[in-house]
Amino acid sequence: MTDSVHMAEETGTNTFAGRTLAVLRIGFGITFLWAFFDKLLALGFHTGYDQAGNLDRYGDAAWINGGSPTEGFLKFGADGPFQSFYNDIAGAAWADWLFMLGLLGIGAALTFGIGMRLAAAAGALLYVLMWSVVLPPENNPVIDDHLLGAVTLVVLAALSAGDTWGFGKIWASNRVVRENPVLR
Repeated sequence: MTDSVHMAEETGTNTFAGRTLAVLRIGFGITFLWAFFDKLLALGFHTGYDQAGNLDRYGDAAWINGGSPTEGFLKFGADGPFQSFYNDIAGAAWADWLFMLGLLGIGAALTFGIGMRLAAAAGALLYVLMWSVVLPPENNPVIDDHLLGAVTLVVLAALSAGDTWGFGKIWASNRVVRENPVLR
């Protein structure tokens, strides 16, 4: 019996706790997917505003129209010890692609409950990087929602949250996944 299955039986994650973790997992997944689509299409939730504050949905800020999903925040929002690093990579094509593929991959994996270990590792890394853009955090000198999100993703993977209301069990039964547990 694997550690995660044993833990699930001990904590009752096959019942109410499992459903609660599934709701949390899906919520985080949709959060990542929404950020992807907002940046892809400039839907106006954080993307699509010009410097005067005017909204141009599906306009120049949309990634599909040549806008950069990383430039604004990393160029104008970065503060603290890593400011010059983030300013230097702001708007770089490789940074835009990695960021967008990360949002899409993490969001899809969490939403569908597959590849939870990789999604949790990538999502936690992304959250920590986003936390490090503005140091110290504005609302608390020690911790903020990015770090809590990183820990939450790790917990979701550790407790096999993709098995409830997701395709985690089916995914885990795949021979390639069984032979490579990191894909679980």
